[in-house]
Amino acid sequence: MPLKTKRLSRMFGRRQMNATRRHKRIERGFTLLELLVVLTIFGVIAGIAIPQFMHVLYNSQLRSAAAEISDLTQQARIGAARANAITPVRFQLTGGLQQAYIDQNNNSSWDATEPLVAFPSSIVGASGAPTGSGGTPTAYTLVGDSSTGTPFDNSNVIAYSARGLPCNYTSGTCATPAASYFVFYFTDSRTNAWSAVLVTKSGRSKVLMWNGAAWQ
Repeated sequence: MPLKTKRLSRMFGRRQMNATRRHKRIERGFTLLELLVVLTIFGVIAGIAIPQFMHVLYNSQLRSAAAEISDLTQQARIGAARANAITPVRFQLTGGLQQAYIDQNNNSSWDATEPLVAFPSSIVGASGAPTGSGGTPTAYTLVGDSSTGTPFDNSNVIAYSARGLPCNYTSGTCATPAASYFVFYFTDSRTNAWSAVLVTKSGRSKVLMWNGAAWQ
């Protein structure tokens, strides 16, 4: 065999061997160590991402709960004006769940025909305005409000007069305009996060969230 032909044969032989080795390395796949490294990386990413995702989810549920109360107050406001009757919004705990309803017939209990919203078990109404102590927020202050009295909170009953104006409903009396505005506070036991619903003396409502330093 000519020398040139032998060289070509050896060259093609080496190429074929190298190709075979590469093919075997490809077929071999991942080693156990490589798989462990990949799983460890995924575990670290999940450990960071999942708690953040859950925190966002819980805050979304808390905001949604406050938004439902805000909508309920507006529904009560419109209904009171249409019915030309005093219409309270009341809170109750039923089966461990925080609920709020429009007491359309003003009998101090929920009837099946009356609008009602229920929160997840972890979200409840506060007993009153927070004080800023023990990890709680400070009470919300409505900037520019001219009220001289203490704002009403969860310890009060809000109702709407026949004109659709909010009042602090006590002893069957709905005196308007209200002495101050209303702020109803809610907290989530899973995160200790807070939300609130502001109802101004004119009857407008707004959802608020505590960001750890201020209400927004």
